[in-house]
Parts: sequence; structure tokens; C-alpha cells
Amino acid sequence: MTSGRVCVIGAGVSGLAAIKALADEGIDFDCFEIGSDIGGLWRFDNDNGRSPAYASLHIDTSKERFAFADLPVSGGLPPYLHHSQVLEYLERYAQAFGLEEMISFRHKVISVERTEGGWTVEVESLATGSVRQEAYSAVVVASGHHWEPVIPQIDGPFAGSVMHSQAYRTPQPFIGKDVVVVGVGNSGVDIACDLSWHAKSVTLSTRSGAHVFPRFLFGRPLDKWSTPWSSTLPLGVQRTLYKVLLTLGRGRQRSFGFPTPEGPILSHHPTVNSDILQLVKNGDVAVKPGISRSTEREIVFTDGSSAPADTVIFATGYRISYPFLAPDVIETTENQVELYKRVVAVDSPGLYFVGLIQPVGALPPLAEAQGKWVAKLITGLPLPTAATMKAEIAKYHEELANRYQDRPRHTIQVDYWPYLDDLRRLAADV
Repeated sequence: MTSGRVCVIGAGVSGLAAIKALADEGIDFDCFEIGSDIGGLWRFDNDNGRSPAYASLHIDTSKERFAFADLPVSGGLPPYLHHSQVLEYLERYAQAFGLEEMISFRHKVISVERTEGGWTVEVESLATGSVRQEAYSAVVVASGHHWEPVIPQIDGPFAGSVMHSQAYRTPQPFIGKDVVVVGVGNSGVDIACDLSWHAKSVTLSTRSGAHVFPRFLFGRPLDKWSTPWSSTLPLGVQRTLYKVLLTLGRGRQRSFGFPTPEGPILSHHPTVNSDILQLVKNGDVAVKPGISRSTEREIVFTDGSSAPADTVIFATGYRISYPFLAPDVIETTENQVELYKRVVAVDSPGLYFVGLIQPVGALPPLAEAQGKWVAKLITGLPLPTAATMKAEIAKYHEELANRYQDRPRHTIQVDYWPYLDDLRRLAADV
């Protein structure tokens, strides 16, 4: 059991979910946000410097699945919200529950250190430059994990520009240029589609391919085909059902000239996009394997082919990193994070994480459920023994290894319905 004041770090989707849950339980807390407003990555050009949102960004889950349980999304909005509509929804959520007045904006957390019986948090006011230390009984990290980009090195004398997808905003700077986009996750594919209408050429580089899901199957948003019942089916049955649905509703992916990975459906995080296959089929986007090396103005791929390039955009993901946490508090080496139920730091009592997951589905309801469970833990709900929690962590990593391709992006993967049910069951155990 933990009592006393709690520190919450971040005021994006996960931070809002956390402070709403703590407030509902009557827990005293401080929330620190490095930016000047709420929204996290959904605030376009957020002055916290960490938002990867580009002008054309839409969510890849339906609006109903995206919404918090406490506030539905307005009915007149499209099925897949634009990032500006997501921000409007989050602002409406914060206003409805008076959350903004609970947040200290333009405050940067410098360090979080364990003390006897609690935590000491060092915070800098970016407005005044003053630094202070505060004592807390618990810390909730809700600052996200899409802010330290991974940018591989290119072997060769490349003379063009290199950037990460985090810095991409609009296609205008690339009009008439040859662009190579590296990575076929959602961001890489979205950016390649965006550029295809403006750039001289667009080449999409992928080491392993991806399973591409359209946003709509037979007129329904993709995630509406996933239900609590279907999630209980054996994984092999789920894969077969999706394969049949995709073949009937989209056609065979290889017929468009887009590489299919070796692993079956649901062994990779899905790429959700309705345009890329047709653009590849039409020749508007070329697909190549991984990068081998470069010349000054060309990228050479592992199959020996090459493509002209003025710019290379790496959509190669993010490194999980918390510079305010010492390694002896939590390790994030190779994006591996040892957390019970993806929330509780077993060896650092009173340290919790909200939103440090990669769901097959929408994040907000899961962050909301995590926040409610954390609030129950803080008010006295007991945890299992350390040995039991570590056994669960080991089992989780074993299941990931058995199901997913060995990639850093899969180290925090969760399935929407089973994980949501698990969290709700944990929070209700009073």
C-alpha cells in the first residue's frame, strides 16, 4: 500500500487517463507536463518538441474504439479522426473533468530517485528556470515512448539529407525531389503515400515487408471485425479468419507487388493503410528491400538495385528511454522493460507506467484501465508476491517471442480485448 502525494509525468492521452483516475479516487497528486498544453503527440508541432504528428495524420483505429469510456466521441465525426479532431476530443475530455487545472505546464522532470519509503522528483520550471525537489510516495510515468527516434547509419558518401519521420510534417519541402522512405510501419507507409502526389519519385525500403490491412473491410472500420468473442478464438483460427477477410475484401497482397513478410498474419504489428497497395501497383511508389549502402545521390539496396535520393526519411521507430530514471530504477535496454502487467515496476515499489504498450487496437481505453488499476493499487489494492509478478513478466516475454517477429517494436505488444479484460479484472479485485 502506498499513501501520500503522487507524481504524474506527462499530459498526453496516458497522462490525462492517469490523473482522471487518481482524481476519481481522491488521491492527492502533482502532474508535470513539459509542454504548454495537453495532448502530447496529438498536438501538432507541440512545443514540447516531441510530437511526431504530420499534417495528414489520422488515427488507425475507429473513433468509437479510440474513445475513453467516460466520454464518447461526437457522432458527426468521420470513422477515423484527423489529428486535429483527436486533439479537440482530448481538450473536451480535459474540460469536462477539470483536468487542465490539475496540471503544471512547462515543467520538466529532471530526475526521479528512490528514497526510503518513497521518491524524490526534481523538477525545473521552464518559465522561470527554477529547480525544486518534491517528495512523493508514488510516481506514475505517462510521458509516452515516441520521442527518441532511431536513425540508422548509411554506409557510403550520401550527399543528400537524412531525417526521421518524427520531423516530417508536410510533403511541400519534397516537391520535385527523389525520396527514399525506410520502414513499412504506419508512419512510413503514410508518409510514402503523402509524398507520392508531390515528390519526383518515392521509394519505400523494407527489410521484411508487412501485412497491410485496409482501413475498411466490406464497409466496416477494420477494428470492428475484432470483438471480445473473436479474441478468445485460438490464434490460428484468428489468423485464418483475417486471411480470408483480407483475400475477399482486398485481394492478395502480392498481386499488388508489395512484399509479404515470412511470418503469418498477427505475427507482426499490422500496417493499416488503404492507399499504399494501389500506389505500388500503379508505380507511384516503388518498393525495395533493405539499404545496403549509398553513393552521393543514390541508395543501393540489398538486392543490388538502386534508387535516386535527395532525402532519406527513416520511419524506423523509437527507442524507449526515460532519462530522468536511473538504470537501477528501470532498465530499457533494447526496448525491453520489465513490468508486471506492463504497468508495475516490481523492483521499484511505487513506480508505475501508463501507456507504455503497443496495442493491436486503440490506446486510450487501455491507458484508462491502467490508470484505474494504478489508482486502486495506490489506495491499498495488494499486488502478488515479487516472485509471482516476475513469473508473469517472463511468461509475457516468452509469449511475445513465440508469436512476434524479433523486432524492437514488438517488445511492448498487447492484444486489445484480452489485455483490457485483464486490467478491468485486476482493478475490480477489491
